[in-house]
Amino acid sequence: MSVHEHKRQKRVVHVMIVTISDTRTLDTDKSGKVIEKLLKDNGHSVFKRVVVKDEVSNIREAIEVGLHHPEVDAILTNGGTGIAYRDVTIETVESIIEKEIPGFGEIFRLLSYEKDIGSAAILSRAIAGVANHTAVFSMPGSSGAVTLGMNKLILPELSHVVNEIKKDIS
Repeated sequence: MSVHEHKRQKRVVHVMIVTISDTRTLDTDKSGKVIEKLLKDNGHSVFKRVVVKDEVSNIREAIEVGLHHPEVDAILTNGGTGIAYRDVTIETVESIIEKEIPGFGEIFRLLSYEKDIGSAAILSRAIAGVANHTAVFSMPGSSGAVTLGMNKLILPELSHVVNEIKKDIS
């Protein structure tokens, strides 16, 4: 079966959204709201949306909830991906995923560079992978970054990624 045939096999993906921020709440989490709207507008389901502090234990705990819930197919995180001391999302996600999808971060930075970010795109850390038969995508926390990541990378491939992850499990 070709890639195009795989991609035509659309499925409703059940997603958990995790915003990592020391300052945001569910009410002020603009990026999480953008992700939720884009998912719903594209026929997917949001299982849960949470905001956690930029601490390894908080991030890990939130992701683990999604990884061990049978209804969650994918976890999308945003925030905590910078190079500041407190930004620990990428390191936490790297320690959880079993298989990395390196193209996500590579293409995310390329798209950021080509958009308006320019050379500052080298500071953009983004990662994707698979853990416990669940897709995990981590994006920077700005609404522009999540809009870019969702529209150009995640939404076009989300059903395909989940189909690939789930195809060999009973």
